[in-house]
Amino acid sequence: MISNLRYWFLILLIVLVYIAGTFVTLFENDSAQFAVMAMRMVQENDFLNLFKGPNEYLDKPHMHYWLAALSFKLFGIYDWAYRIPGILATLLGAYSCFGLGRLLYNAHTGKLAALIFMTAQTIVLSVIDVRTDAILTGFTIFAIWKLATYIENGSVKAIILGALGAGIAFSTKGQIAILVIGLPLLCHVAYTRKWNAFLNWKVLIALLVFGIVISPMLYAYYHQFDLHPEKVIRGKSNRSGIFFIFWEQSFERLSGEGIGKNSSDYFFFFHTFLWVFLPWTILALTSIWCRIKTFIKLKFEYHPKQEFLTLGGIILVFILISFAQFKLPHYLNVTIPLFSVITASYLYDLHRFQKEKATKYLMASQYFILAIVFIASALLCFFVFKVTSLFTYGIFLVGGIIIIYYALKREARYVRLITVSVCASLLLNTVLNFHFYPNLLAYQGGSAMASVVKENTIPVDRIYKIGNDFTWALDFYNRHPVQLITAEDLKEKKDIWVYANEKELETLRATGIDWDKRHSVKQFRITRLQGKFLNPNTRYKVLKKMYLIHIY
Repeated sequence: MISNLRYWFLILLIVLVYIAGTFVTLFENDSAQFAVMAMRMVQENDFLNLFKGPNEYLDKPHMHYWLAALSFKLFGIYDWAYRIPGILATLLGAYSCFGLGRLLYNAHTGKLAALIFMTAQTIVLSVIDVRTDAILTGFTIFAIWKLATYIENGSVKAIILGALGAGIAFSTKGQIAILVIGLPLLCHVAYTRKWNAFLNWKVLIALLVFGIVISPMLYAYYHQFDLHPEKVIRGKSNRSGIFFIFWEQSFERLSGEGIGKNSSDYFFFFHTFLWVFLPWTILALTSIWCRIKTFIKLKFEYHPKQEFLTLGGIILVFILISFAQFKLPHYLNVTIPLFSVITASYLYDLHRFQKEKATKYLMASQYFILAIVFIASALLCFFVFKVTSLFTYGIFLVGGIIIIYYALKREARYVRLITVSVCASLLLNTVLNFHFYPNLLAYQGGSAMASVVKENTIPVDRIYKIGNDFTWALDFYNRHPVQLITAEDLKEKKDIWVYANEKELETLRATGIDWDKRHSVKQFRITRLQGKFLNPNTRYKVLKKMYLIHIY
């Protein structure tokens, strides 16, 4: 195993990368949208009703927004404050990976699982582009760890903490939390034959704790929807919030009803996994293949040195989410802790059983991934957006020296295998957080225009829009939502500002509205990158503009 000094040094570097990302501008749509929803709670002192712009929000429970609102209350309405609960939940997830790895295997596996979890690409990204999945992932793996501990030793404390974690996870994203927690545990109980864990008075205590934890969320749903059957939500009246969260939510996700469909590809998550678990993807696939072969060889009979919690949980959750008609890459985040533990156990076996040949081949694969990351980082720094800051140059120089030192250092292959993998993640995300994202977000119209508003001391309560497009970044950084108005009603207004795209500007001209001042910013949908944008020579072809005009 790598030394404690190196282990904690790598952990420190990862945390520094996390911290650097907290000061990056919020991404549209989800991060900025959720931040605005939490901001509205604080500004209106209304923590029961959830709104997405002018619309009542039924889709997700309240916990993520409550935690973000609490952070706003404590630290003020800032983008970094919005990200604090997500970072803390991610650190809890890392500690829980350590706990679960230690429970199922040993302390070395647990430490490695935490390291893998913290450096998996989708987890690093989730700390920057914070959505509900950061809280969900942290508390689901915490609940799995604690409930698995209860199954193993019958601890009352463990089952209470497990129920607490499950309650917070359920209050964050609904039924998927129960499935992600329940399926791995069911696999564990089925494999170990410890069914008596369910037939115990302690389970009643856990159910009571779970019910108490989710009761604020249920009350909020009841208050907003059940008490108001006249409300029409997505074309339907008589919507029960409690019935929705206990029953309708998952079926809507699976069928795409209400939220829409974006993919019927049943292999979407299989090829998505290839990048979300970088730089550990090849190691994870190898570990799963070897584990499947082991279970087939054992004919799935119980063996005290094997565990089925991680493999069984991964397979069942993968199958379940693959049937959903609405899919996004971050839906895989809840499986990353399980992948981390099973990958860590395989890597430790390489060391323990001195499998030099396999380690040699895997070492080559990780050097290959590091080389790809290095090339990608160089392109981002010297082609896509050229580095101009001496400070940024200094950071990259120090980082490069550290990576080259560890990559060339003569030491055990197992130690290099782990270190080089972590270095690949550190290199890529240092470049992303310190250089790429700050430059990329200069092309996010809403946040860019918010800077214009601040520089010109434009009153935020006098900014309107005539289109139905959401303006989350502008809303958040103005600390005030852009007000919706029709082009006809604008004729009755004086001394106001209108935020519009090029097409909407033409509409205003056609209705005879004139203006005396105009500001413009470049606009690109930054979460949907494409080759023409990344190439600075063709970037202008895909850029649009957003305008802020003054009607006198």
